[in-house]
Amino acid sequence: MRTALLLLALLVASTRLGTSQDKPDEIRLLVRADDMGAALGVNEACIRACKDGIARSVEVIVPGPWFLDAVQRLQANPEIDVGIHLCLTSEWDRVKWRPLTAAPGLADKDGYFHSTTRAFLEAKPAAEDIERELRAQIETLKRHLPRLSHASAHMGAATATPEVRAVTEKLCKEFGLRLEARGTKPVRGWGGSQKTAEQKEADLAAAIEKLEPGTWLIIEHPGVDSEEMRAIGHKGYENVAADRAGVTRAFTSEQVKDALRKRGVRLISHLELPAEK
Repeated sequence: MRTALLLLALLVASTRLGTSQDKPDEIRLLVRADDMGAALGVNEACIRACKDGIARSVEVIVPGPWFLDAVQRLQANPEIDVGIHLCLTSEWDRVKWRPLTAAPGLADKDGYFHSTTRAFLEAKPAAEDIERELRAQIETLKRHLPRLSHASAHMGAATATPEVRAVTEKLCKEFGLRLEARGTKPVRGWGGSQKTAEQKEADLAAAIEKLEPGTWLIIEHPGVDSEEMRAIGHKGYENVAADRAGVTRAFTSEQVKDALRKRGVRLISHLELPAEK
């Protein structure tokens, strides 16, 4: 069964790659759902955003506490493009994750990743420790999901300085991963933790209706409004569940889908971006 799913995923990937010739007057939109592995509610919402909504790529946090659940869901949905959210920080107050490797410079006094990118940089971890940790994350995810296609930096930590970026770029080249979605333009003005779900939905539809030809990018964090998600947060961002449930609503909205049809937008994944030079 697993072999059949893998073959289907490879077929989907080859089909997408074979039809990625961009037309000058075409509107292309890459919608990416981030943070799989961080919470059960995030895993559920990211899959829903792809299967019932407009997302076509997801990112996985390998050290996250719900990593194996994310793996199982993605193994069962081989059509979903998978990226790794390279992780060197752990931001929430009440749930944390640790490095996969023994690297004291990457961890706080309790052994968890530092809460912020600034704290990570102030700890001055050795480049070899960063490379060892990110390599372990990539190898772990590829062992479970060989179709891994791209990488991004959780909270920007893995690309925060030229030195750290060099480590990340080296690993991406070694493992054949695209780093980030270069050449795309961000869709702005529709999200934000202060907006209601209804506002996000309406504002995303309005933003899509204004898109011009080119390749556009939306990176957001779907979630569900559950007891688990309501326990997640940190000072200054306490309404995580409501905010991320609003993202899920916008990503699965019929109003948003109607706007895409009206503008003739083609939804793409990282697999359909032009090859990097």
